[in-house]
Amino acid sequence: MSPGTPQDPNEAARLTQELIDQGYTKRQVAKMLGRDASLVSQFFTKGKGAAFVGALRQMVRAVRGGERDTEALSGIAEANTKRRTTKGGQKARVRGKDTIGKPGESMAGRAGKQAIRSGAAHLAPVVHETGQAGGKLAFTVRMKADQYVHSAGSKDDSAGLRRGFVPRSDGTEERTYGSASSGGFDAAEWSQRVADHHGDVTEAMQAWLVETGRAVEDADIAYLEVRGWVPPEQ
Repeated sequence: MSPGTPQDPNEAARLTQELIDQGYTKRQVAKMLGRDASLVSQFFTKGKGAAFVGALRQMVRAVRGGERDTEALSGIAEANTKRRTTKGGQKARVRGKDTIGKPGESMAGRAGKQAIRSGAAHLAPVVHETGQAGGKLAFTVRMKADQYVHSAGSKDDSAGLRRGFVPRSDGTEERTYGSASSGGFDAAEWSQRVADHHGDVTEAMQAWLVETGRAVEDADIAYLEVRGWVPPEQ
């Protein structure tokens, strides 16, 4: 592919420019694509970005339809990114593995405001497949600070974690529950929790936060991330 120019940009550059025209920065587009900002700049200068055209098209379509949440757009990008292949025709590994089933393998998913409102159903497979593989789960939850019962960093909120929370300018906090170092949560148990809530992962998480005394009754989750893995064999 020949380098793009301001006079003749490639499709990745054109789509990125449309997102920029909608108010996003190149850095934000890069983050939503899960790549470095320098790569997005090369859409314009070196003609790169062919692998991201499908994701960019869907992101632009979502933005045209009214979606503005960057986390939701990240999920759309992740689901529509064309993975590059090796010389042998296999999918190249980028940013870690996205399969699960054997020791050491992992998968993850995240949901922003739009997906949260519909129950974040696309996260259910991460929970169920990890449960079937006998794996563990960890979660990252974002809510308004006053919806958490315990203060940030409290051992009663997220025991065993050295990293406590991420405060944000909009008054929300991200808190992480479970990790590989602390052992994580039993995915089979969580698979049943999600099934009990008819596949609504948001509702299952909200119920768990309330049941365990971590959140107030009317807690409103703004962002949810699920990470699943099968611990390496000892």
